[in-house]
Amino acid sequence: MTALAAELSTSLADLLADPDTAPLGPHTAAEDRQHLAYGLPGIALLHIERAAAGLAPWHRAHAWLAAAARQPFTSGADSHPFYGAPALAQALACAADHLPGSYTRALTILDEQIARDVLARLTAARRRLDAGQLPPITEFDTIRGLSGYGAYLLRRTPDSPAVRTVLDCCVRLTEPVTHDGETLPGWWTPTAPTGRPDLDRFPGGHANSGMSHGIGGVLALLALATRRGILVDGHHDAMRTILAWLDRWQEDTGHGPAWPYWVTRAELRGGQLAPSTPRRPSWCYGTTGLARAQQLAALALRDTSRRIAAENTLVAALTDPVQLRATTDMGLCHGFGGLAHIAARMADDAHPSTAGQLRALIPALLATICPPGTDPKAAAAAAVNEAGPGFLDGAAGIALALLAPATTTPPRTAWDTCLLIA
Repeated sequence: MTALAAELSTSLADLLADPDTAPLGPHTAAEDRQHLAYGLPGIALLHIERAAAGLAPWHRAHAWLAAAARQPFTSGADSHPFYGAPALAQALACAADHLPGSYTRALTILDEQIARDVLARLTAARRRLDAGQLPPITEFDTIRGLSGYGAYLLRRTPDSPAVRTVLDCCVRLTEPVTHDGETLPGWWTPTAPTGRPDLDRFPGGHANSGMSHGIGGVLALLALATRRGILVDGHHDAMRTILAWLDRWQEDTGHGPAWPYWVTRAELRGGQLAPSTPRRPSWCYGTTGLARAQQLAALALRDTSRRIAAENTLVAALTDPVQLRATTDMGLCHGFGGLAHIAARMADDAHPSTAGQLRALIPALLATICPPGTDPKAAAAAAVNEAGPGFLDGAAGIALALLAPATTTPPRTAWDTCLLIA
């Protein structure tokens, strides 16, 4: 299955080889081209990784970066880690890491703009914290908020004051707040995952658990910073606060632990979760992303028991037919591609007692994506047609997610740091 998955990855990349002829679809038009999730920068990441691994020529990566930069990029308040100037910077930085001297001027301009934007975000966050107000979800999440900016800054300028200030803000986010007479976790947000109020679904707000829009991303950022030796006051206590919350709301599926996507005000008051349908164990929301965040936290805290528990949790989730049936696509965000990639990442960092079990999961995941007898070229064409060409849900992300599991080689670039899994 590994050879077939590698062929599918290559076929997907070949279909997306040229930005002038690739089947781009509506999401790469107009302003959407600036989006890391489904625009041109995300597709560039695929070609940068393949070039860095010696699997394809660099001119493909250069062509996509040139196409992405053909028009001005959004910055300031209308941008975020997955949109506008920061999205382009993510891709350029991955290329520059392997091509010393390349894209230096462009990255300098982008990094200066990102630093200004982060400062504005931090100023607003500190003002909100000092006023005792609840945070909008877009203040701190991975896709649109400070966790995502922190992931980029940790890569590019790990010793900068901006990194420490972002981490300080994340630590403060874990301090409890009193609102309407109730004590709530500091990341309790009045907005829905969309970033907008939704009184029908979330009356009284919610605490989001996810890696994409919740406290899982904050935990992963704090853990990754710790592993790089970057600590601020209260750093480890903040991680333990998040871990305690996840422990409190952990469910037993009958096949292993799982976590809710979020906790509502009614659930918090009642002390238990409402009944729900089986949840897919994805990166964005679900067991896989949170297992990786907890593994990273356990490594940072040198907590061997929690590390092994996180790894066993992933083994349980990825051998649970109920959870796997809830997974219905092949993408990176919430599909089988993301499951295979994170399984490979976790296996690389796993305790010797669980590493083999994690690696043993990967062939079955790849077989789900590429069943025996699959024609890689036909499957690639179908994937682009059905899922689009993009990074988070589409063909570029599937191709990237297959590389490490299929080749048993960790990524050569930092393409997945934007997901806070590395």
